[in-house]
Amino acid sequence: MVKQYDLEDRTFEFAKRCRDFVKKIPRTISNIEYGKQLIRSSGSVGANYIEANESLSKKDFIMRAKICKKESKESRYWLKLVEAGMINEQQYLIQESTELMKMFGAMIENALKGDKDKK
Repeated sequence: MVKQYDLEDRTFEFAKRCRDFVKKIPRTISNIEYGKQLIRSSGSVGANYIEANESLSKKDFIMRAKICKKESKESRYWLKLVEAGMINEQQYLIQESTELMKMFGAMIENALKGDKDKK
């Protein structure tokens, strides 16, 4: 049986793992600032996905999905900047943010394609 991904759960886990990652990184001035930004952007991915699922229109859904993609990309940026020395966890989170970006990109494409198919 293939495991079905619940994207709401996946984005929640991503935010939690980013939070836990930030708790473990060295407390340098730059890491503190990068960590704050990472916690904001990683949490925003899931929060905006919930909003997308509750959207009132296709236009609203697309806008929220674009925000999810943007916040995933921003999370990846902060993850790359952090000096952690925890290569495995950092690489995992970078990969997860990349996969989330791709998934939201595909959702946006499919939603936009649906509009073109109707014309």
